[in-house]
Amino acid sequence: MSVLRSIESKLESLFEGVFGRAFRSNVQPVELARKLAKEMDDHRTVSVSRVYVPNEYTVYLSPADREQFADYEENLTDELADYLLQHARREQYALATPPRVSLETDADLGLGIFGIATRLVQSARPRPEEPAGQDAPGATMIYKPVVPEVAEDAPVAAPLEVVSLSWDGQRRELTKPRSVIGRSKDCDVQIADPNASRRHAEVRREGPVYWLVDLDSTNGIEVRGRKVPRVELKHGTAFTIGSTELTFGREPG
Repeated sequence: MSVLRSIESKLESLFEGVFGRAFRSNVQPVELARKLAKEMDDHRTVSVSRVYVPNEYTVYLSPADREQFADYEENLTDELADYLLQHARREQYALATPPRVSLETDADLGLGIFGIATRLVQSARPRPEEPAGQDAPGATMIYKPVVPEVAEDAPVAAPLEVVSLSWDGQRRELTKPRSVIGRSKDCDVQIADPNASRRHAEVRREGPVYWLVDLDSTNGIEVRGRKVPRVELKHGTAFTIGSTELTFGREPG
């Protein structure tokens, strides 16, 4: 059974679960990726030992927004599905099948407004511990990080490596597997920027690779002038949070 939310009142009576933006610009792929991941998080179902999430996503777009993707729609939906798969792996969610994303046109939607319908479709008879109800997952695939889990208090860097962030003449070494950046004093890296969210982004170590991940912030993350939900960090990578430019460093100790 589909779940669709819409910010337009006449759609609210028909569906649940729409994300909409009243922007006068076209919907951007990065915004779709962020909201699809949020839909996955919002529709989690906790079972005895697993956390299940939807595996089918339908994005409803205005005719003008759908048209802009006409030349590469298949590639876009594949990329969005892969982004959801990676998100599920990072969060250790259980999926009945790899995520599937499709685009549909809804003439009632205005430019820049879109909806997302989710479905949790079972592929086999559900096990006793799996959630009961609509389209419960069957032969569940659990996607976990390919690297061993790292304790929260374990250092993220190899013994002879120093990982850091630098900004406005300041420098902070990162010594945890996950370091949160934002305005809050509780963040691992606190920046005094009114345009930054309290918990804006997070630097994560996944095996030998470091990633910068947006935490659904208000203004997002910019890399070379483009907003991105997630980017691999290498020595010298610069990114902007709010109006503050930070530089990632990874050097021998």
